[in-house]
Amino acid sequence: MQAGKLRTLWIIILSLLYMAYTCGYASIKSMLGIINRKWSDEELQRLAKRLTKLLRIHCKIINPHHVEPQPGQPTIIMCNHSSLFDIPLSLLAFPKHSIRMLAKKELSKIPIMGSGMIAAEFPFIDRNNRRQAIKDLAVVKTLLQSGIVMWIAPEGTRSKDGHLGPFKKGGFITAIATGATIIPIGIRGASDILPARTHRFNLNQHAELHIGQPIDAAKYTLADKDILLHEVHQSIQALVNGQAPKTSHG
Repeated sequence: MQAGKLRTLWIIILSLLYMAYTCGYASIKSMLGIINRKWSDEELQRLAKRLTKLLRIHCKIINPHHVEPQPGQPTIIMCNHSSLFDIPLSLLAFPKHSIRMLAKKELSKIPIMGSGMIAAEFPFIDRNNRRQAIKDLAVVKTLLQSGIVMWIAPEGTRSKDGHLGPFKKGGFITAIATGATIIPIGIRGASDILPARTHRFNLNQHAELHIGQPIDAAKYTLADKDILLHEVHQSIQALVNGQAPKTSHG
């Protein structure tokens, strides 16, 4: 059911208020020196649930292999990116873990939102400055080693047609450098919530998160990062399409 203009405006206003409240609260707690990771995790889960409830999204987690981020093991979640709701939906996949998004540097400059994300340990990457990007990825490595599960959209940006696009190499270089486990996720139905090239939301949509078997990036070297990229792409494509993925590395 497509939301009318007034309902769409109401959804946008409430969504912004929810995010402003969470980010503003995080900023204040950070300034007072009383913020901690557990609090941030709980607030992010609360925000994700508020946003999905606002649009009456019916979210189903399909995890046949019982995959779960493991303590002490750097972990990166990679999934297809076709909607603004991919991130809150992904947060619901592993509610007991500290999941953070690798975000564009531009987001850090948005008032309230930027300071709140920094306070909650979201890392940023400058895609237009290679030297700075290398420094940014070093921060990501530190966060991974501290127990943060990193959410990365390997496509680099949202798909305009809902189909899985080509992957960028940065996330795979980080995964290999940190010996991370990559958990592939195929999200189905998210693109229907807010279709590309439109500003009208669809309510009561069903979204499914299909969690695939982990891929150990430690088995790869930087020289064969393209092989890892291809394997993850195949895995996510299969999860989105409902097929059994093929492996290309023993």
